[in-house]
Amino acid sequence: MRRRLFLIALAAAAAAPLSAPHAEGEGGGKKAKPPYLQLKTIAVSIVRANGRRGVLTVEVGLDVPDPKLRDSLDLYLPILYSAYVSALQPYGLGLAAGQPPNADYISLALQRETDRVLRRRGAKVLLGSILLN
Repeated sequence: MRRRLFLIALAAAAAAPLSAPHAEGEGGGKKAKPPYLQLKTIAVSIVRANGRRGVLTVEVGLDVPDPKLRDSLDLYLPILYSAYVSALQPYGLGLAAGQPPNADYISLALQRETDRVLRRRGAKVLLGSILLN
C-alpha cells in the first residue's frame, strides 16, 4: 500500500511542473499590446533649391486605444505605408525650394489616409520629426 501511495505521489510531483506553465498561461490569456505603435520612417523625394533630388523624411506613430483594432493593425501596416507614401509624394515634389514642410498639412494627410485604410476612426496619427535632406 505504501508503495502505491509513493508512486502516486511521485507521479503527481513529476506532473506538477509540467502543468504549472499551462495553467498560468491559461488564466492570463494573451498579453495586451501597448496602444502606441511606432511605424517605420516614411521617406519621399523632393527637389532641392539647386535642382537636385532630396528626401523628405517623416517619423510616424499611431495611438490606437481600441484593443481589437490594435490587434488587427499589423495586417494593415503594408497598406498604411503605401497610402502614406502616395499621400506625401505629390506634396514633397510640389514643395517649393527652401520652403519648410507644413506639419499641419502632413498630419492631416496622414490622418485622412489612416481613416480611409482602417475604414473607421480610432487610430490617431502622431508625428515625430520631419526632416529635409
